[in-house]
Amino acid sequence: MDWKQLYLSLDGRIGRASYWVGSIILSIIVFIAQMADFAFGTMQEGGYGIISGIASLAVIYPSIVVTAKRWHDRGKSGWWTLILLVPIIGAIWMLVECGFLRGTQGDNQYGPDPLRY
Repeated sequence: MDWKQLYLSLDGRIGRASYWVGSIILSIIVFIAQMADFAFGTMQEGGYGIISGIASLAVIYPSIVVTAKRWHDRGKSGWWTLILLVPIIGAIWMLVECGFLRGTQGDNQYGPDPLRY
């Protein structure tokens, strides 16, 4: 799977390794932007500045795409990402489901098993 497919298309499924790598890369992008804000003196009290604010907005869609594809691998709709709106329990639930549990074995309604290759 290429980076465009990973970050821009809601179609298909990804395994745990792709989910973690994709999420970590997006986090690194925001971290680098925060360091740039710190270096240029544009960081505000909340820990964000103009550069990291723009970077954070830029990674929202790719983050949703990566997470939705992981939910697809679990056989669930990408709308399950909204579980994050439930305080504390929602984040734990998503971490366990997307980060640690194996996806549906074999093909499902969202596409072929990413581990079959």
